[in-house]
Amino acid sequence: MIVKKIFLFAASITSLFILISFFTAISYSETNNIKRYTKDEGILSIMYHRFNESKYPSTNIQMDIFKEHISFIRDSEFDFYNPKNIEKNFSMPKKQKKILITIDDGFKSFYEEAWPYLKKNKIPFILFVSTEPVGKNGYMTWDQIKEIEKQDFALIGHHSHSHEYLIDETIEKFINDTEKASSIFLKKIGYVPTIYSYPFGEYSKDMKNYISKNFDLAFGQHSGVIDVNKEKFELPRFPMNENYGKMKRFKSIVYYSPLEYKRLVPIEKNLKKDNNPPKFKVEFFNNQDDINNISCYSNEGGNWEKSKVEIKNKILTINFRGPFLPRRGRVNCSLNDNGKWRWFGTQFIIKKN
Repeated sequence: MIVKKIFLFAASITSLFILISFFTAISYSETNNIKRYTKDEGILSIMYHRFNESKYPSTNIQMDIFKEHISFIRDSEFDFYNPKNIEKNFSMPKKQKKILITIDDGFKSFYEEAWPYLKKNKIPFILFVSTEPVGKNGYMTWDQIKEIEKQDFALIGHHSHSHEYLIDETIEKFINDTEKASSIFLKKIGYVPTIYSYPFGEYSKDMKNYISKNFDLAFGQHSGVIDVNKEKFELPRFPMNENYGKMKRFKSIVYYSPLEYKRLVPIEKNLKKDNNPPKFKVEFFNNQDDINNISCYSNEGGNWEKSKVEIKNKILTINFRGPFLPRRGRVNCSLNDNGKWRWFGTQFIIKKN
């Protein structure tokens, strides 16, 4: 009898440990916020890289188009969002949508072309810097970065050291790369930025867990509008370039609104052979209306097509046609809410075997 009681006690302790470990993993992977339906108008974040560098069309925007983007926002009903407020006010629903400008990589063309225009007009933005290329050909110097950092409408963000495909490396190498950049930031500007941008917008569950314990927010490169229920360490942005930055598309994007949800799985966005295609589910809030009208499109199999969606008990499930192909899989879902388009997207990373 005593042996049986000891065995039952040990089993209960083991079960409790497993349960705690599970929720600990969830808390790191989904470290977040209030998780209630708020009708938040949200923050729409737009991402740029190079300016007037036509030989890099996939990451470049022409300055005349960029100025049109900024002018359109200034003439619209929306305001620019100062990123220095985002950490403090993240959990506060927005009664009117805000627009957040972000710049990745710290290319020299940003400093020479876009920076004078943004400075003159005091347009708020985040500049995400990778520390390894600073001062090298085609990149800004630390003096130029510090010049920008002094402005009250500009924020410096963390963008790794090497800007390699870090999701392909071990988690130890990712951590070492991040910490090397942090030590350089501390030496060069006197502090470590608290907002992170994943290189290429790519992250695994382990990477996200580490970032969630060392930063306040993190951005990817999947489309969508930030609301108070979005995961703090996988915030969406709409990338702009020569192909996808034309005014017709830009105008439609600016008017997108958040499509709030309670939870999206899988948490792991780095797919291998055994979890591709993923088991994709999105849980919505009980008081959300019209979710039965959501449409989703995805590129599994290499073709963009409408996904097979099932919605039951406020849970949306996608039964994918087949596996995603390397290197990126995407899912975009939208809802016409009485003429207001609500949107969210997800990105998966698929490495060649």
